Amino acid sequence: CSAAFAEGKSPVDGMTVAFIPKVSGNSFFEAANDGAQKYAKEWGLTVDYIGAPTADVTTQLELIQQAIDKGVDAICISSVDATGLDEKLQEAQDAGIYVSTWDSDVSPNARALMVSQGTADVLGPMLVEMAVDSLKERGVDVNGEVKYVWHFSNPSVSDQNSWYVAGDAYIKEKYPTWVAVHDPYYSNQDPAQSILDAYADVDAIICNDSTALPGQCKAAENKGLTAKDITITGFCTPSGMTSYLENGICTRWGLWDCGIQGAMGCYLAAYISAGNTVKVGDKIDIPSIGTVEVLANDALVAGQETAAENNGVVLLPERVVFTAENVADYNF
Repeated sequence: CSAAFAEGKSPVDGMTVAFIPKVSGNSFFEAANDGAQKYAKEWGLTVDYIGAPTADVTTQLELIQQAIDKGVDAICISSVDATGLDEKLQEAQDAGIYVSTWDSDVSPNARALMVSQGTADVLGPMLVEMAVDSLKERGVDVNGEVKYVWHFSNPSVSDQNSWYVAGDAYIKEKYPTWVAVHDPYYSNQDPAQSILDAYADVDAIICNDSTALPGQCKAAENKGLTAKDITITGFCTPSGMTSYLENGICTRWGLWDCGIQGAMGCYLAAYISAGNTVKVGDKIDIPSIGTVEVLANDALVAGQETAAENNGVVLLPERVVFTAENVADYNF
């Protein structure tokens, strides 16, 4: 335990964490920062938001350097690339600035803990089953031929790829009559008009991230398509999708409370930077959020090794499917 904790204060009291989103201005990442800032006040933690409106490796390397130069105690980052930030983050950790990742990971030796929204075996099938429910809703026989495609923003984001791999394996097992019209489509932040132009008869488009999903819905709206014509689902914030729900373009999509995810990432990075040591199997009590367990890295990616201490994965408590019935209950 840190000295501050022994005095009855939060274990991270007085520390500063640099919060680096994948891209600023996106509702998902802004909501995560809002959550981090809210909980940080209670913990006595300062969260320093360091973002940029563009999403690339060069920009994130500059932001990490800014954080190091500012003398922060820890870094909490959503990475745009699975390996491109490794060297710079290892440099930070060597200087005692421990790193947590959330939403999108880096190599395990370049960070301490990853705060994951769930394992691929949970999130891949969740994406598929949201599509199944929406297909059934418009009268499509899900046990017949269903033409589908996966769409996400960037092929180098390891967790989104793992959801696709697990989800596609789930389709082959549960819905063997489905036909993929294309390999996963990567839009790199651009609206996905081209899928609809190339495959006018596609039945379902499954979007793994909060840029791809609203972009795909916008493309459908531009072509005059609604949820009665095509099934589009995936992961996004409630606020990022409400207009497409109201306009009948999409009837359900999913996510998790990214405010809690951002807060957990900041707390855990600061917790280790404060001198606390954790290993796989340890439980950490995060005030006002709950007790979490440190899992081995291979809980997310098969074959990944885990260091003996201060390394591993922590899972979010729950995930949510948003529909017209419950979307008003969430304000992010």
